[in-house]
Amino acid sequence: MAQDSLIDWPVHCPYCDAPFSLLLDLSAGGYDTWEDCAICCQPIHVVVETTLSGELEGVTLASDDDVV
Repeated sequence: MAQDSLIDWPVHCPYCDAPFSLLLDLSAGGYDTWEDCAICCQPIHVVVETTLSGELEGVTLASDDDVV
């Protein structure tokens, strides 16, 4: 895995607004996953979108009740 395919991305929890960083792995393209907030432990839906060339296009965070 190439080192430049890992990106440290700053975000805020959609529940408690606590800042934290996500380590995004762009080596396989876009994906969606769930991460728990380290502060309030709520589940956060994370959607990572990439371009066809593998560049980061966008990161969307949503609460469990939101539809992404």
